[in-house]
Amino acid sequence: MKAYVFPGQGAQFVGMGKDLYDASPLAKEMFEKANDILGFRITDLMFGGTDEDLRQTKVTQPAIFLHSVILAATLGDGFNPDMVAGHSLGEFSALVASKALSFDDGLRLVSARAQAMQKACEKEPSTMAAILGLEDAKVEEICKSIEEIVVPANYNSPGQLVISGSMKGIEIACEKLKAAGARRALPLKVGGAFHSPLMEPARIELAEAIHATAINAPVCPIYQNATARRVTDPDQIKRNLIDQLTAPVLWTQIVQHMMADGADNFTEVGPGNVLQGLIAKIGKEVTVSGF
Repeated sequence: MKAYVFPGQGAQFVGMGKDLYDASPLAKEMFEKANDILGFRITDLMFGGTDEDLRQTKVTQPAIFLHSVILAATLGDGFNPDMVAGHSLGEFSALVASKALSFDDGLRLVSARAQAMQKACEKEPSTMAAILGLEDAKVEEICKSIEEIVVPANYNSPGQLVISGSMKGIEIACEKLKAAGARRALPLKVGGAFHSPLMEPARIELAEAIHATAINAPVCPIYQNATARRVTDPDQIKRNLIDQLTAPVLWTQIVQHMMADGADNFTEVGPGNVLQGLIAKIGKEVTVSGF
């Protein structure tokens, strides 16, 4: 069975999507429509901006979403998923590609999400760190022992878990996790503590927009970040989308559940190949590729 997966923040690069824009009339039409919806020419920043331009959350998230969704649209009959999933932001790409969300509504939600997250980041300085070479249970145990806010945020693959929290909390956690045997504890260059309780203001703000948006049953099951389980019910999809901002990304569990449900061929759609690498570590017997 074929599973299509969509990347999240961090996969951006200068020049992303330009080949699609130049080669496909459909892609060009969709990119220009996106410029109109957003009220600024995001294509200028994607195709010829700077790394600094693309690191702005209000640009990064729509840019990755557009690259992924437009690429899927240009595949035509070549895009035939039995199931889909997306990593964090990529969940919105998966919902549009599987026809649960319209392109216009998906882009508006992604833009609203980016701005709400940016505001939450500015309200309280916070960060994230990647922990390598330690069992998930040990990372969870140490996070719970710290009085500052620090929680598991991304279960990326066995032995790779990203934590999220206050500046002080992450600093203390990195020291404790290295002492406990972590191979590396790397602070990340991110705007804030994504997928943690510190995103609660963004969750509340985005919830209103999600409730007001029409979501249909997707053409195939989507495995959502907050539960890692297959979902087709629009109301449940909405609840999980709202929870996603403060809940951890259960990527390892998502891939495991997709495999248990029959997925043996995973295709990443969008910029970069990060998910391909993670999936190869989670399920060594599956076929992994990308567009």
